[in-house]
Amino acid sequence: MGKKVLVTGGAGFIGSHVVDRLLDRGYEVRVIDDLSTGRKGNVRRPARLHVADIRSKKAAALIRRLQPTHLVHLAAHIDLRRSVDEPMFDADVNIMGSLNILQAALGAGVRHLTFASSAAVYTGADILPTPESAPTRPGSPYGCSKLSFEHYLHSARLLHDLSAAALRFSNVYGPRQTVKGEAGAVAIFLNNLLAGRPVTINGDGEQTRDFIFATDVAAAVVVALEAESRGTFNISTGIETSINDLYRFCRRASGSRLDPSYGAARPGDDRRVSLDPSRAKQELSWTPRVGIEEGVTRTHAWMSGDRSR
Repeated sequence: MGKKVLVTGGAGFIGSHVVDRLLDRGYEVRVIDDLSTGRKGNVRRPARLHVADIRSKKAAALIRRLQPTHLVHLAAHIDLRRSVDEPMFDADVNIMGSLNILQAALGAGVRHLTFASSAAVYTGADILPTPESAPTRPGSPYGCSKLSFEHYLHSARLLHDLSAAALRFSNVYGPRQTVKGEAGAVAIFLNNLLAGRPVTINGDGEQTRDFIFATDVAAAVVVALEAESRGTFNISTGIETSINDLYRFCRRASGSRLDPSYGAARPGDDRRVSLDPSRAKQELSWTPRVGIEEGVTRTHAWMSGDRSR
């Protein structure tokens, strides 16, 4: 196909699924990852891993030397709660680190850049499911940093004619997700249930989220890359799932009989979250394929030791 793809964060949860899909489609793949949350074992051969921090001169030099035709930028600080406590650290990684990658990509002549943005740019949305045209008003430093880099990408389109797409992921889950990070409810629930430990749900559990399976996200990333799409796209199901329902699906998959306990609601959490994926369906011909119950079952199988799912 003649495309050399570099994936930042390619040893991580979502990134490794993107790498798998790219390899399956015959691309030459290189990975930059600092392994702060990723694992070497997640990177499938023949993809090659280069260990580097996206803020470093090493990462920039690698991009200029490798001269990829396409770049998928997934590496990020993803802990929303830590971003509240340490906003300068979050900005250092997610803004300055991303700018380091962007500048190197421009210098290397990258044809297209795909960026992993987030539903966190839409805090307190008035419209559900929320379209890309809705006001962006992030309620956390993490959401601010994601939205900020979207604006930098837009300026790179105008100033340098860079072809770029920002994909706003909803709550991603699936195999290889750890219990760390803001969107890890599925991993946390299943991990506790498999260990026979009780689960505490914040609030009454009727708050909703838009859960999307990791392989569906990877498919969207590759479609955007192959089409060299420009613009912003929600990558989501458009379906709300309550945390109580999610717990029931996890308990059913694990065969557990444990009931959850309930704690205080977390201040600032949205009551309902759902993103409208219509634009991605229409312009990218992409649609999610894995429903929440099937996805939870497949994630449980992986966590139980069946790595084929």
